[in-house]
Amino acid sequence: MARTLHPSLRMNRNNTTNALELLMSQHEQVESLIEDIESTDDLAEKATLFEALADQLAAHATIEEKLFYPAVMDESTRELLVESTEEHLSVKRLLADMMELDPGDERFDAKLMVLRDQVVHHAHEEEEEQLFPLVRQLFDEDDLAALGNELLAMFEGLLEKGAPRQSVPAETQEAAQLG
Repeated sequence: MARTLHPSLRMNRNNTTNALELLMSQHEQVESLIEDIESTDDLAEKATLFEALADQLAAHATIEEKLFYPAVMDESTRELLVESTEEHLSVKRLLADMMELDPGDERFDAKLMVLRDQVVHHAHEEEEEQLFPLVRQLFDEDDLAALGNELLAMFEGLLEKGAPRQSVPAETQEAAQLG
């Protein structure tokens, strides 16, 4: 049975972004940034690309932890959501470590490879293959569109404030709490 959001959150689907499509698009953007970092030998470009990557990952994790995961919490999704917050914690710890390193440090590239593997696993194997099909069963298209708008607004707001990556080191002690 599909859940419904409060009527005030429902919007015309033509003016919205489906939550799952938005998150998958962000997964692709993150993977593309990682590939760009891996393919450059220019240390200044690598540093700039890493800052963009860290901002994208920090903002993405925030919208998932604060909006998406609580919205899709259900008996059928709980275990995956708990695992997802633990995976976010691991990614944040890697990001915090990398923020302390010079992009020319050999450990930077090693950590980037580990980060890539964790991000790909989390995005594809956990979310896209397991969680998202469950969410599609729980929500109709209008609710996914309304949720997508909320996610996009928060994501854009975090990026507009500037450098969401700066909050990452303070978020490395424990996984985000699920309501």
